[in-house]
Amino acid sequence: MSTNQNNRACAAVSDEAKAVPQVKSDGTARASHFILKGEHMRLFIMAMLVIPSTALAGWSLYEIFLPNGLTNLEIAQLGLGLTLFAWLCMAFWTGIIGFFLQLFNVDPLSLRRNQPQPDATAPLTQKHAVVMPVYNEDTRRIMVGFEACIRELMESENSSKFDFFMLSDTRDMEKADAELRAFSRLKKRLGAFSSQVFYRRREQNLHRKVGNLKEFCERWGANYESMIVLDADSVMSGERMQDLARRIEQNPDTALVQTIPMPVRQNTFFGRFVQFAAHLYSPMLATGLSFWQTDSANYWGHNAIIRIAPFMQHCGLPTLEGRAPFGGEILSHDFVEAALLRRAGWQAYLLTDTTGSYEEVPSNIVDYAIRDRRWVQGNIQHLGLLNVKGLKMANRLHFLFGAFAYISSLILFCMLALGTADALIRATSVPEFFVSEYQLFPSWQVARQDMMMVTMWGTAALLFLPKLLGITLALIKRRGEFGGAWSLLKGAAIELTMAVLIAPLMMFYHSYFVISVFVGHSVKWEAQEREGRKVPWKVAIKHTQIMSCLAVAWGVTTFYFTPSLFMWLLPVLVGMVLAAPVIRLTSSDKLGIAMRKWGVFVIDQEVNECKALKRLRVAMGYFAISQHKAEVPALPDNVWQSMPEQVLSQKPLPMRHRLPNSA
Repeated sequence: MSTNQNNRACAAVSDEAKAVPQVKSDGTARASHFILKGEHMRLFIMAMLVIPSTALAGWSLYEIFLPNGLTNLEIAQLGLGLTLFAWLCMAFWTGIIGFFLQLFNVDPLSLRRNQPQPDATAPLTQKHAVVMPVYNEDTRRIMVGFEACIRELMESENSSKFDFFMLSDTRDMEKADAELRAFSRLKKRLGAFSSQVFYRRREQNLHRKVGNLKEFCERWGANYESMIVLDADSVMSGERMQDLARRIEQNPDTALVQTIPMPVRQNTFFGRFVQFAAHLYSPMLATGLSFWQTDSANYWGHNAIIRIAPFMQHCGLPTLEGRAPFGGEILSHDFVEAALLRRAGWQAYLLTDTTGSYEEVPSNIVDYAIRDRRWVQGNIQHLGLLNVKGLKMANRLHFLFGAFAYISSLILFCMLALGTADALIRATSVPEFFVSEYQLFPSWQVARQDMMMVTMWGTAALLFLPKLLGITLALIKRRGEFGGAWSLLKGAAIELTMAVLIAPLMMFYHSYFVISVFVGHSVKWEAQEREGRKVPWKVAIKHTQIMSCLAVAWGVTTFYFTPSLFMWLLPVLVGMVLAAPVIRLTSSDKLGIAMRKWGVFVIDQEVNECKALKRLRVAMGYFAISQHKAEVPALPDNVWQSMPEQVLSQKPLPMRHRLPNSA
């Protein structure tokens, strides 16, 4: 081994030693000082809430089907219904727990009223990187957002502790050249601080975003304690980024802290609808989620901080054996990386405080669905990882629920289809009142209207009660953030109506996506459409014509043969028939801006805009790309460390038996 290789090996061991969790004598990681024991008890509590609720819902369905004898179609509906209700009950109880914890100001991790916080006065002692991976993005938006984050930290007392990297995988040569020229101008504007800001573009973008971050870690990861990962549309305040760095430095057992990125800067009706709903419900739902996942939080791929040494040691992702959807490259890598960190004994947390972390969302239903298509494939792939050795139960649940977020739509669609088929068979068949040879009295067909109403209202409670509690919580604690109580109530009423209207549309899309994944269709890695656009009628009709024609045929058939079923299906059919007009109308900037003027869908950053978003807004107005040719900027010297590929079939060794690879 050469002298340089030996130095790098020693540095690798040293860095991992600094970051290895404090361990007990049995080799397990020591719990963080502010987390009470009882993570298994919390999962047990959730099970004791979800299982009886699901059983009760299943019993109500059984009572509806039983009087006339269970047919094969009804047995299938019962099985699908139990699965769907289990998913709904888990989300329901997560929201209920989050409501009460938020109402009484109880921290979901420590279960104390005085929430533990890092020492905000302590100066940072380690170096941290802020990285923004980009791929064929709008140059103006990524550069302005990148600069906004830089300037947030330039003004802080810890500015010397952060370096910034834009990690480009852009393949469009025109955009790549624009990135280079825009970065050259950015360096000039930053003055002396430009020595802490870097731009790197890979010639070959192997393994997509995973490979992009892997190369950064292998080349420069040894220089930094952690990295804050941004998305191309992310913006974070200086206070939040410093808070994340302090949490890493002051909690040596923690390898991941995920924030809740709140949507901002939306102008279309749909974009503002999604943005408002996220600001209204996310704090409550995240609090409930944090309660039962404790230190096994998920990673959402951005707006999070990761300790680099354990990430390199344990998150090298292998290529899975077999064919799609379960084989090949791991697509939704973030869930898996969080699970591997926990498997290795590191802690991962979700911050339920939503301040200082922002992102943007697709501005219309078509682009939103296109993004979901990629997520569907990645999340379904996680089902093949449920049996990976050593995973924590909470991480297995993350895999399962992530997939069911989309599979549940197909389950619901199948239930509706089977229910329709069953009703049509009964409507077109001659009923048999005497089913045995010596029967004295007829067997009348029985309709359990009472149980039907119980099931309907119970389902409505599962779907809407968490929303109503979220609205109540906002009225009590945060109504000023939404422009006042009246503005909040107007927005909430329209949000509920809109959610009901687009639910059938998204059910159809997600069902189609899930089926396409299971039959082996895959999607390409393309840049997201992030800017607002009004969807043309031609595009709206193209993406909805099959759905709308199916809904018309479905409605005509049920209206003719089973009018009572038609009335039950009407909310679903209306949403599917009107899909094209809904897509077109809700993509309108004019309607979205008008809603803002009328005090509908107002959010806190429109009432009291933070400095980071103000920087972004102002810079978007004057940003221009230099027309002068720019040279490739200098990069830091490489400090090479390998990122070993994980063997998922083997459980990792206890901490005391493990040393980092240092080849």
